[in-house]
Amino acid sequence: MIKYDRLWITMKEKGITQYDLYTKHNINRSQLDRLRHNKNIEVNTIDRLCNILHCNVEDIMEHFEDDNIF
Repeated sequence: MIKYDRLWITMKEKGITQYDLYTKHNINRSQLDRLRHNKNIEVNTIDRLCNILHCNVEDIMEHFEDDNIF
């Protein structure tokens, strides 16, 4: 399972709010909702967030093992 808890921490450290993401950086509110609920998002969105926040992937997401193995 992928969790985006680190995203909110990184945003706070960088002084960027959710409001900034959708007004200044054109991140869709539905994408923010998907991130809030740890749902699937496109790699392009992760790339955009890393560019906006000037961070690495591991600064916004983390993988946890779960029992949903094929």
